[in-house]
Amino acid sequence: MPEPFDWDILQRPSAMAMVRGQLGFSWMVLSGRLANLTDEEYFWRPSSEALTVVRRQYAGRFRSLGSGEWVAQWPDEPDHRGPRTIAWLIAHLTETFFERWEWTFGDSRQGRADITLHGNARDAVAWLTHWVDAWQQSIAELDEEQVMTVGLSQATELDASEPFGHVVLRLNRELIHHGSEIMTLQDLHALAA
Repeated sequence: MPEPFDWDILQRPSAMAMVRGQLGFSWMVLSGRLANLTDEEYFWRPSSEALTVVRRQYAGRFRSLGSGEWVAQWPDEPDHRGPRTIAWLIAHLTETFFERWEWTFGDSRQGRADITLHGNARDAVAWLTHWVDAWQQSIAELDEEQVMTVGLSQATELDASEPFGHVVLRLNRELIHHGSEIMTLQDLHALAA
C-alpha cells in the first residue's frame, strides 16, 4: 500500500512542491486502481494485436524488453500506436521509473533492458510501486537548486541536456498518460466481462 498523499504539500509555494504534489496525487489515484488488479485484467487484450508482456520465447516479431523470463514486446517504431495491455503499460512505467532512478540516484550501471518484469499482476504492481516510491523519495530529498541542475539525470541524452525539473515533469506526464490508459482498459474490461 502506498504512502498516504501529503495534502500539506499543496500549501508549499514552490515549483518543486507543485511538481511533487502532482506526482503524489497522480500516483495515489493510479495505485488505488491497481490495488485490486487481477491477472485477467493485467493480460486482457483489447485486440489480438495488443502489445503485452510474454514469456521471452513468445515475443514474436517484436524486440524484447526485460532481462528475465518475462519480457515486454517492444515495437521498432518509436511512435507505435497499436493497442497495449495493462501488463505492457505497467512494464513501461516500471522501466521508465527504474531507469531514471538508476541514472540519477543509483549506480548508473543498468538500463531499461535490465529490468525484471513479471507474469502476474500482484508482482508487477509491487515492482512498479517500488520504483515509483524510490523516485518520489529521492526527488523529495532534493533542494530547489538541485532540481535546476542540468544533467543531474544521465538516463538519456535528453535528460543529460536539460534541468532535472524537466525530467521530473516528463515522468509525471508518463504516469498520468499511461495511468489513464490503464484505468480506461480496466473500465473496458469490466464492460466486456
